[in-house]
This record gives sequence, C-alpha cells and structure tokens, in this order.
Amino acid sequence: MAGHLTDPPASLIHEPASILERLPLPEMFPLCQPLEVELGSGDGSFVVDYAARRPEINFIAVERLLGRLRKIDRKGRRAGLANLRCLWMEASYFLEFLAPEGSVRALHVYFPDPWPKRKHRRRRLINERFASIARRALAPGGVVFVRTDDAGYFAQMREVFGAAAFFEETHTPEPLAALATDFERLFNLKGVPTWRAAYRLRMKAEGIGAPDEP
Repeated sequence: MAGHLTDPPASLIHEPASILERLPLPEMFPLCQPLEVELGSGDGSFVVDYAARRPEINFIAVERLLGRLRKIDRKGRRAGLANLRCLWMEASYFLEFLAPEGSVRALHVYFPDPWPKRKHRRRRLINERFASIARRALAPGGVVFVRTDDAGYFAQMREVFGAAAFFEETHTPEPLAALATDFERLFNLKGVPTWRAAYRLRMKAEGIGAPDEP
C-alpha cells in the first residue's frame, strides 16, 4: 500500500514477553513514529481504516476478545498495514501497566460497554481513575477521543474529564469524526445518535508545541 515502507509481519498480534513490564515499542514497529491507541477495537473497522489512511502513525488495537482480535489481524494483514499491532488484553490493564509513560499521542475510546445497570457502573472503563491513568500514558498535548451511544455514560465521561484540571476540552477533527466504527454504523442505522467529545492533556511546560491534529 502506498506510504508503507515495509511489509507487515506474519501476524499483527503482539504477545508481550511480560505483562508486568512496559511495551518495547521500538521492537514492535519497523518505523519510529507517533503512536495512537484504540481501547476496545471491536471488529477493527475503525482502526484498520484509520491506520491505512495514516501510514505516518503507528497504531495499537487493544481488544479483550480473542475472536475479534484475530479478525483485526486478518483485516490488517490484508490491507498490508505495517503500522498496526494488536494486543489481547483488558483496556484498563494495558493503559495502566503496559503503555510506556508519555508514549501515546492519542487514545480512541469508542462505544465502550456502558454497563447500564447502576450496580455495574463501577465496571465502566471511563471512571474516576481513568483520567489519571490516561495522563501517564499520554504525551504532552495528547488527546483522548471518546464516543458513545449512551447519554448517561457520556455525562459520566464529561464529569470525569471536567474534574481533571490537567485536561482541557478540544474538538474532534472532521476527517476523524467521519470514520465510523462497526457499532456506530449499526446504531446510526437505527436512529441512535453518537455522542462524542475530545480532551487534550495540557502542556507540562511553556514552549512545547502541541502535536498535529490526528
């Protein structure tokens, strides 16, 4: 594919040597490039499309269901994506324990399980701890992009980031907003709207420029 300088490996699924150590990013990708991560990639509709459009960025797709991860692997290899890797793992564990500090340019969290029953809401990915965990993984100026079909969960997302002084609300670029996930297409066909927002990690020091928009 145009823009890809190397061929993808036999499998895009990365098996960490240890789940107690940060990922060795230089060993995972053929090129040293900015990194973006999708937490909960579903069937890979979004991440495969986005990685194909942005060969100058490395992507990690994190998915806890192995069947879905294998589907992403197949799609990515068919597309010839040398800039995509897949991880079989819980999103929160990856973010807290495997993502190298300050390594991620953008986090994409699209249609995470809303756990609508009140007694289950503590299981939601974006909870009171999420902003602090994301802060450690993100590079200065890094962005968290969120989407959901659940108005209640969206209100919780806004509350979480609104309470985190180290994040500021920003916008989702139109080309990115136009790339739909598998769940999003299904929901939109049923007339269910998408709630979306974006939050940028504030710069740690003056004079550090923000990264280009994804």
